[in-house]
Amino acid sequence: MPSRQEICDYVAGLFSGCRFQDHSNNGLQVEGKNDVNRVAFAVDACQRVFTQAAAGKFDLLLVHHGMSWGGGIKMVSSYHAERLKTLLGHGISLLAYHLPLDAHPEFGNNAVLSNLLGLEQREPFFPYDGDTIGFCGQLPAAQAPAELCARLEKALGGRCLTLPAPGNPPVRRLGIVSGGGGEAIEYCRQQRLDCLLTGEIGHQHVHYAWELGLTVIAAGHYATETTGVQALQKKIAAAFPVACEFLDCPTGL
Repeated sequence: MPSRQEICDYVAGLFSGCRFQDHSNNGLQVEGKNDVNRVAFAVDACQRVFTQAAAGKFDLLLVHHGMSWGGGIKMVSSYHAERLKTLLGHGISLLAYHLPLDAHPEFGNNAVLSNLLGLEQREPFFPYDGDTIGFCGQLPAAQAPAELCARLEKALGGRCLTLPAPGNPPVRRLGIVSGGGGEAIEYCRQQRLDCLLTGEIGHQHVHYAWELGLTVIAAGHYATETTGVQALQKKIAAAFPVACEFLDCPTGL
C-alpha cells in the first residue's frame, strides 16, 4: 500500500515542467491519513464531492479546482468548516492541480480534447500566467460547427453552445482552451483560426468573436475539465496498487 507522500511526490513529478504563476496553491492542500488504498478524482473540491468520497471510504481525493487559492483560507467558518470537517473527520487528503492540469501535453484537459478531435499540426496556444495553456491545430477535415458540436456532446456527455461566425462557415483550424477561455479569442485571430473550443465565455466575448469572424463552441466549463483528471486517474491506477474512481458532480455550466 503506497503512502500519501509517495503519491503526492509522483504527481508533483508529472507536473515538474509547468511554469505557471497559478492562483491555485497546487499540491497537497489538506493532509489526511498516511496510507492510501483508495483514490478518488473529481473536477471540484466541494461538499457534494467530499460527501461521496467519505461514503466511498476514499483516502485521497485529487481535484482540478481545489480549496486553497492565493493567500489561502482566511477563516474556517461556514462552508469551509463543513468541508474540512468532512475531509479531516474521514482522514481524506486533498490534492489539487489547476493550470498544470489544463496544460499538460499528455494528460491535460486540452491535450485530451485535442486527441479526441484528432487535432493535427498541434502547437501550444494561448499564453496565460507564465506559460501556454492550450493547443491549436487543424482538424483532419473541415466540419460544420453543428457537426463538431454533436461530436463533443457525445464524447463529453454535456450540452454545447455553438456561436457560429457570420455565414456559418465550416471549421478547419481551431484553438482549444478548457474551462473559461474567452480571453483566448484575440489570440485566435493571431493564429488565423476558424474556431475556439472552450468551456464557457462571458457575454462580452460574443461580440468580439462575431466581429473577428470566429466560431465559438462552449462545451461546458465542467465537461471540458473532466478530461484531465480522468486521464490522470489512469496514470495513477497504472503506477500504484490502489483503487481509483471518478466522482462525477456536474454543475450544469
